[in-house]
Amino acid sequence: MSAPSASGSEQETRPHEGEQPGRGERAPRPSRTERDELARAALGPLAEGEWPGALLIAIAVAAVLAVAVVVSLATVHDLHARGGSLAGGAFLAAVLAGLAAGMYRRRYWAVLGFQALLAFQIIVGSLALVVASTWLAAGVCVVSVGLAGWLFWKLVRVLGRIAVGGLR
Repeated sequence: MSAPSASGSEQETRPHEGEQPGRGERAPRPSRTERDELARAALGPLAEGEWPGALLIAIAVAAVLAVAVVVSLATVHDLHARGGSLAGGAFLAAVLAGLAAGMYRRRYWAVLGFQALLAFQIIVGSLALVVASTWLAAGVCVVSVGLAGWLFWKLVRVLGRIAVGGLR
């Protein structure tokens, strides 16, 4: 509601803390810090033995990719001619296995690292879509970006819950 001041201009009156706004007035919007605190309070830490679906999917993806890299290292002959190396493949398999083990133990760094790999995959898939020469290639890129984006988004909440559990 507006009330004329001594100078005749109108000024906005706000309800005091704890009061409800009058009819037709909006409640003041909480500050960013207050909204962050409300969001953190709404997040509960992961309970002992709780495994959110997104975390299980991320663990499975990392483990399957680590095994696939090891199998391809063992079965593909002449990696150098195909643009690969034994040391690079072993490093990639070790990183993926380490991330899978860390996510299984619900470690913040592991989920964050896996999200970094997902973000890289989203960028590479998007760039590959630009140069895709067939409908099949374009479809694979779109599905890859979509699935990686979905998993990335679902892991954000899991990461928050892991962080809240570490703070308490």
